[in-house]
Amino acid sequence: MASQTVLTPQADDFPRWYQDVVAKAEMADNGPVRGTMVIRPYGYAIWERIQSAVDARIKQAGAQNAYFPLFIPQSYFEREAKHVEGFSPELAVVTYAGGEELAEPVVVRPTSETVIGEFMAKWIQSYRDLPLLLNQWANVVRWELRPRLFLRSSEFLWQEGHTAHASFEDAAAYARMIHAEVYDDFLEKVMAIPSYLGIKPASERFAGAINSMTAEGMMRDGKALQLATSHELGQNFAKAFDIYFQNEEGQAELCYTTSWGSSTRYVGGLIMAHGDDNGLVLPPQLAPTQAVVVAVRDEADVNDACARVARDLTAAGVRVVVDRGRGSFGRRITDWEIKGVPLRIEVGPRDLAQGVVSVVRRDNGEKLTLPLDSLRQHAIEMLDAMQSNMLEAALKFRDGATYDVKTVGEAIEAAQEGFARLSWDSVGPHGEAVLKTDAITVRCLQRADGSMPDSDTEKNLVCIVAKSY
Repeated sequence: MASQTVLTPQADDFPRWYQDVVAKAEMADNGPVRGTMVIRPYGYAIWERIQSAVDARIKQAGAQNAYFPLFIPQSYFEREAKHVEGFSPELAVVTYAGGEELAEPVVVRPTSETVIGEFMAKWIQSYRDLPLLLNQWANVVRWELRPRLFLRSSEFLWQEGHTAHASFEDAAAYARMIHAEVYDDFLEKVMAIPSYLGIKPASERFAGAINSMTAEGMMRDGKALQLATSHELGQNFAKAFDIYFQNEEGQAELCYTTSWGSSTRYVGGLIMAHGDDNGLVLPPQLAPTQAVVVAVRDEADVNDACARVARDLTAAGVRVVVDRGRGSFGRRITDWEIKGVPLRIEVGPRDLAQGVVSVVRRDNGEKLTLPLDSLRQHAIEMLDAMQSNMLEAALKFRDGATYDVKTVGEAIEAAQEGFARLSWDSVGPHGEAVLKTDAITVRCLQRADGSMPDSDTEKNLVCIVAKSY
């Protein structure tokens, strides 16, 4: 179709294809400051759908939304040495404001463990105050040297959860529950992206964490994208910020804390996990517009029929847009393909005379001629089928490009095309260093059955290695 001349084919230049989709689907633009991002209405509508689905799951997990300041005293970071060391290359620091030099520099938040830790210490008095389960939706700044829209930008949107618990076991269980019941559930049921769940090796942990969990998705070029992380922070931040509680015996004890987050990187993952040479392919659960009703001709009877179809589908809970004509029919079809709308319903005078319409599925390109009087039920069934089909296709692609190997050398070769899976014992710190010389990293550690281990010291672990974004 004409749309194939609009975008760079994936096989020719995947990064260029990605940039083309972001631009031509009207998702985002580069901001005026290097590394910043302007999210356009269509891109933001997708983010709002993501935000709504993730937020509902977070609240179901018992956390409450709050908001903390953008500016954090630099001294807060210095109280947790590993944290400031891990983030120091990415920090944006304000030293001058209000016409004068600040008495103490302030950091533009890269994450909020430190400021939230300060207020947890203030709000927690006894075991009755625990667990304290907080989440915030905010922007953060991590100065990025090699920015890419939705994947790596100096400022991005995200949610960050922060919790405090009375015991190590409770904190660990909550972080794992978030990882499974919020992130993994959302990725599979809404984004239709299967991911490898596992823990990070010590070299890849979040700064200040004792354990980091990750969800690693495979993109269409075989590279990995870290889609969400959950961290057990032990008592590191509690010690730094004096987060104590009085136990039932009246004794003071340190809390155990967690943090977990996901970001607008989801949008980048959505593009790269499902997109094709014609543009975006959106899962129906996530699509801001699930069906577009396109008038083949700008004629009164056609426009009236489009309006009736839209009203009927809207009444059934389908998110619908009517396109009555802006430019040539072919150009309009190309535009909707690039935007990845799941169903395209074409209404023309000839079809109307026969009481039918043409319906095109975006996921597989199938075109059907359906009776107008049964379109509503067919559309609902097709949307459900597309959601399942997209997850199955992504799972088949991921599993087909995951190679079981035995040596680091074989892993490097396999990672040129996809993921490699091998024994963690055969890699270790030396193997990690060798992999990194080829821009390959250990994405996560799993048990042999694919489940998530408790620590990287467990026996018989396997690791997933890949090139990554």
